[in-house]
Amino acid sequence: MENSVIILAVGVAVAVLAAIFVLVLLRGERGRAESAAQMAQLADTAGRLAAQQAELTGRLQQTQSGINERLDGLSKRLGDGLAEQTEKTGETLKDLQTRLAVIDRAQQNITDLSQQVVGLQDILSNKQARGAFGEIQLQDIVTAALPPSAFALQVTLGNGARVDCLLNLPNPPGAIAIDAKFPLESYQALRDARDEAAQVQARRAFSADVLKHVRDIADKYIVPGETAESALMFLPSEAVYAELHANFRNVIEDSFRRRVWIVSPTTLMATLNTVRAILKDARMREQAGVIQTEVQKLLKDVGLLTKRVDNLGSHFRLANKDIEEITTSAGKIERRAERIDEIQLGPDSPAADLPPPVPLAIADDGAER
Repeated sequence: MENSVIILAVGVAVAVLAAIFVLVLLRGERGRAESAAQMAQLADTAGRLAAQQAELTGRLQQTQSGINERLDGLSKRLGDGLAEQTEKTGETLKDLQTRLAVIDRAQQNITDLSQQVVGLQDILSNKQARGAFGEIQLQDIVTAALPPSAFALQVTLGNGARVDCLLNLPNPPGAIAIDAKFPLESYQALRDARDEAAQVQARRAFSADVLKHVRDIADKYIVPGETAESALMFLPSEAVYAELHANFRNVIEDSFRRRVWIVSPTTLMATLNTVRAILKDARMREQAGVIQTEVQKLLKDVGLLTKRVDNLGSHFRLANKDIEEITTSAGKIERRAERIDEIQLGPDSPAADLPPPVPLAIADDGAER
């Protein structure tokens, strides 16, 4: 910008000089002498202006060279920045591509899950398929919680009713029946009700549906003399179970009166853990009876062993007495042999002149005195 101003100023000065020179030529002869002086002055001024122009041209070239150097540096920095930015952009695009691939997989999983949910809804929309769903879930929970000997599936009772599962418990309480029920349609109608009238009607329908299941279980699966005095109603949905306990206290109380306990998958698992503890306790009591019988037999064997040890001790005492008597007799024989050995018979014996020995006094019992 500064160089442009300088060049413009030089151009203006040259134009002014040219205009003055033209005016001088137009004056005529009258002012030639003055014009000569002015021309000399103008020539001097033109020389100075030429020198200044040359100086300005040099400065302009130097400035242009500096500008070129600055432009080269700026271009290099811009090129380096663009290269670095391009590299970062490439890395960002690579990361973005990786994340998009992850999003695509997640989207595929969501699509698969949506298809599965749709399939589950299709299953639950059919009453027969919904009943099979509850029975299979009941079977999975019972199989995971109890040993095979503790339950039986699809058992026909004495009254002809077929129960989904029968827990084999000792008396009391006896065998407990479990039947799966899934009142999904009335529950869904309750959830879809928007106005108050629709909610009241849906609540009545849902309550009547659950109570019907409770009455059916109480009438079919509580058989005196064959099953326990109570039964379990299995709801495969935690949401339905929570709705009953939160807003239908009358249904729960009526089930209590009929001795039908409503359970969900979570509460059924807790109940089965209690059943397993009861079975373990009953088995321990059975084993305790066996152990008590074996302990009594063991005590009897210990008594016989003690008696036989006493008999063996008596034999040892008699044998010890016989050994002592044998030892005493042997000692007597040894002493008599020593006395006999001391006696020397014959005429040349130095003991011939000795008086006869005094006979030993023998007691009546044969012992020495």
